[in-house]
Amino acid sequence: MARVTIAEVKLIIDTSLEDTNVTAYITAANALVTDVLASSGLGDDLLKEIERWLTAHLIAATQERQSKKEEAGGAKVEYTGVYGDGLKLTSYGQMVLTLDSSGLMASLGGRSATVFAIPSFE
Repeated sequence: MARVTIAEVKLIIDTSLEDTNVTAYITAANALVTDVLASSGLGDDLLKEIERWLTAHLIAATQERQSKKEEAGGAKVEYTGVYGDGLKLTSYGQMVLTLDSSGLMASLGGRSATVFAIPSFE
């Protein structure tokens, strides 16, 4: 059973999605939070907040991207911030990482690697 309501999610994200669509995102966020954090020792209030921000993240990552600047002539959209993959993609996901003191949400998706090319000196 979901910890958050549609109204609670809409308090932090302005979305034009129908309530039935928001419910689908809540269901997904609830399943993930329950699966990953159920045995984390985090309190119910904190789990609820993580679920709420995760729902907003899922919406923002797929349907309601966060824009900083929009133009009509030339149809240009500039999105906010410099974000990474996964939960770092949106400010809502970054809040999930901040709220999750267990660090379990940050460990989703495995480890990342960076490859640097070294120029030849020949």
